[in-house]
Amino acid sequence: MQKIFISGASGLIGGNCLHYFTQKGLDVIGTYFSYATTDTYYFNTLDLAHSDNYAIEAFKPDVIVHCGALTHVDYCETNEAESYQKTVQSTINLLEIAQKMNAKFVYISTDYVFDGAKGPYHEYDEVKPLSVYATHKWMAEQLVLNAAVKSLVLRVTNVYGNELRNKNFVARLIDQCKQQETLQLKLPYDQYATPVNAYDVARAMYLLLNDQHTGLFHIASTDFMNRVELAMRVLSYFPHAKYQLTSVSTETLQQPALRPLIAGLHKTKFSTLYPEFLFSSVDQYVQSVLRQND
Repeated sequence: MQKIFISGASGLIGGNCLHYFTQKGLDVIGTYFSYATTDTYYFNTLDLAHSDNYAIEAFKPDVIVHCGALTHVDYCETNEAESYQKTVQSTINLLEIAQKMNAKFVYISTDYVFDGAKGPYHEYDEVKPLSVYATHKWMAEQLVLNAAVKSLVLRVTNVYGNELRNKNFVARLIDQCKQQETLQLKLPYDQYATPVNAYDVARAMYLLLNDQHTGLFHIASTDFMNRVELAMRVLSYFPHAKYQLTSVSTETLQQPALRPLIAGLHKTKFSTLYPEFLFSSVDQYVQSVLRQND
């Protein structure tokens, strides 16, 4: 594993992978589709012949990491064709390149492939996607796992961490508190998950790639909490924060897409391979951000 190509490298997981793999001394190219950053190149996974695309065939990657997808769950529900294109078709197209170059393929998936009736979930548990977004992620998973190339599928959920746009819930909440904004939060108390730091996802992926593992792995931290608890955990570090938090049921929110409620992931399979690997917690992440600003 010397050369790695990352699609969606201007996003949360892709960006952390780009930075961590570069730190580890690998030859890494990160690409973007809609949001450019100083360290990424343009690449349209839906138009492989686009004249502005980074020359992936000249780069000849050993590994292709696909982090790009349409992740707005409710938008996907009412824009099914676009969801398919950006999540499934983009995977099909990159798999074609991987097969041409005999490159290993890594795909990022989600706990939304489960129905949330009895989480957290193991890799062997039965999938039952409830939404368009979840269905398309599961379809892409299957394409990758059944492809002619070696592959790795990592399921994650509630990912947070350092990100240029601070789009993820935890980073955005920290930033709003630092800016002393008055917050109006309306959060479901019945949606449970296992939040994980994108930096830990990158670290875990590096180990699995370096040791040539394949197949499906759940990557999760030790935290298991609902959305209200997650917000309160962050807010506890800002005693002067001004906020109004309303706890509601998911049903009350009347979102277009169904959510798995008791979801989240068990990391037993990964931790059996790497028992000394320590995942960080939400508390540790908030503390690290505050230390950086001291």
